[in-house]
Amino acid sequence: MATKKKKEAVPTGGHTPISSLSKEAAEATTPKVSVSRPPSEGKDPKTPKAREDGSEGVKGFKLKVTETVMAESFKAPSTSKLRDIGEASFGPPPPRAETVHGPDNRVKITNTSVYPWRVHASLLITAADGSGWIGTGWFIGPHTLMTAGHVVYIKNSGVPGRDGWVRSIDVMPGRNGSALPYGKVTSKNFRTVTGWANTGDENFDYGAIIIPTNLGNTTGWFGFGVYSDAVLTASVGNISGYPGDKPSGTQWYDAHRIASVNARKVYYDIDTFGGQSGSGVYRIIDGGRFGVAIHAYGGATTNSGTRIVTPVFNNMVAWKA
Repeated sequence: MATKKKKEAVPTGGHTPISSLSKEAAEATTPKVSVSRPPSEGKDPKTPKAREDGSEGVKGFKLKVTETVMAESFKAPSTSKLRDIGEASFGPPPPRAETVHGPDNRVKITNTSVYPWRVHASLLITAADGSGWIGTGWFIGPHTLMTAGHVVYIKNSGVPGRDGWVRSIDVMPGRNGSALPYGKVTSKNFRTVTGWANTGDENFDYGAIIIPTNLGNTTGWFGFGVYSDAVLTASVGNISGYPGDKPSGTQWYDAHRIASVNARKVYYDIDTFGGQSGSGVYRIIDGGRFGVAIHAYGGATTNSGTRIVTPVFNNMVAWKA
C-alpha cells in the first residue's frame, strides 16, 4: 500500500483496459468457467454471521467465531523480508506508520480456510527486474482476482528494468503463515487501465490477476457493485489482507464506517499497512459480501481505495468472464 496525498482534480477518462498478454495469448491461458460454481454474490452455506453493524463477526472484534483446523499440505514461500509492492512505484513510506491511526484495531484471522477469509489471497510479486514484493488480492470469479493497479504494473520506480508489467505473481488464497490450505498458483496474465499505466494516476489505480485455473470455484468470491455517495457514507467498510508489519503471511482484519467519498475514491479510518495493497473494501448485505473499492493508499487521517464506479464495474465484469 502506498502513502500519497489526495488529488483534487477528478479525471473523466483513463478506464480503457489493457492486458499484459496479447489478446490471443490471454484467451489461450484463461480457463473456461466450469458449470459447478459457488454463488457469484459471495454467499456460502457455512458463512459465519456478520454483525448487525455491518462488520464481520470476528473473535477479538467484540464477537466470537468458531476456529477450524486447516490442512497444511502446502508450505508457503518465505516473504518475511519482502516489502510492500507500493514502494516499487512510490518509494518508502514516511518514518511514522500513517496507515494505523491511533490504537491498532486489526484482528488476526486464524480460520483462514473458511469463507469469507479464503477469498483473500497473499501475493508474492516478482517485478520485471526480478525483485520480490508482497501484496493482497481478492477473488471476484473462478479465475479472477482484483487488486491495485500498482500491484500488476509498476510506475516511476527509478530503477532500470523495473517499471511496467510485473513478471509473475504467486497467488496464495487463505494463506496462514507457512500454511497454504488451497495451495499456490502462478499467474503472468494481468489487467489494468490506461489511466494507471500511462500516467500513474491514483484515481485509476486498479487491476486484475487472471489465474490459469478455476480455483475460485473452491474458495468462492465476493460480489461487487456501484453505490451512491449516501449509501457508501452510511456503510461500514471491511478490509482483510496481508500486512507487512505482522508475522509473514498472516491475515488481518478491521472494519470502520466509511468516512467520505468523491467521484473516484473512497476514504475510511480502517487500520491497514503496507502489503495490503489490492485488498477489497467491502460491504455486507443480507449475508453477502460486495466490494465497493480496491484498497491502495494510506494517509495521515484516513486510508483510501479506488472506488468502484460504472467504468470500473464494467471492466471487472469483463475481467471475470
